[in-house]
Amino acid sequence: MFNPCIIIPVYDHEAPLPGMVERMQTFGLPCLLVDDGSQESCAAVMRGLALRHPWVRYLRHETNRGKGRAVKTGLLAARQQGYSHALQIDADGQHDMGDLGLFLDTAKANPQAMVIGQAIFDDSIPKLRFYARYLTHACVWVNTLSLHISDAMCGFRVYPVDTCVKLIETVSLGDRMEFDVEILIRLHWLDVPVISIPTKVVYPQDGVSHFRLWEDNARLTLMQIRMFLGLLWHLPGLLLKAIR
Repeated sequence: MFNPCIIIPVYDHEAPLPGMVERMQTFGLPCLLVDDGSQESCAAVMRGLALRHPWVRYLRHETNRGKGRAVKTGLLAARQQGYSHALQIDADGQHDMGDLGLFLDTAKANPQAMVIGQAIFDDSIPKLRFYARYLTHACVWVNTLSLHISDAMCGFRVYPVDTCVKLIETVSLGDRMEFDVEILIRLHWLDVPVISIPTKVVYPQDGVSHFRLWEDNARLTLMQIRMFLGLLWHLPGLLLKAIR
């Protein structure tokens, strides 16, 4: 049975969050706000949203532990509460919420698949970020021996909960920005289908980004190296898949 929820990892994004939650109300889905150690001003906004909306649940990390850890906390809570799928959307207002229905409908029609956003950017994206993303994509294509994962960094996606929680409980996945990429590579190794949906992504002028240029790129690089070493173990199966 398709029983989805929404997960929003939050770290000091109190400005766009209330508007996002209000727009989600039309879908009638439960929403898990995972507070990754935000300041009190943002935490108060989230507590207020949970009090006003019975379909919103507030979960908190007392200290900042990283976006990946926040998503993992949300997925574990989703499994515990019996949800089959979890739609993740970032809290910074970058994603086109008009595509929520399309993502959910695609996941419902393909319940075993991982549904991911393929970002379509406008001129608001910083050029360095834009080109750095393609370097990450190239590494992902090498580590999966395929082009099936068109955009491993977009935070707009739908997770099949049971499959992803089993992976989280089996493998030590990264806790920060590298999580979004690593879990897709590992799901591909497990032969989980990946479906990409083109979706508009903007960088608001007043938006708050917590991507740390040097630290997070270093984490992504080390993760890709680890994945390449792991690729050697999965190489025979991936080569057969690529040939097919």
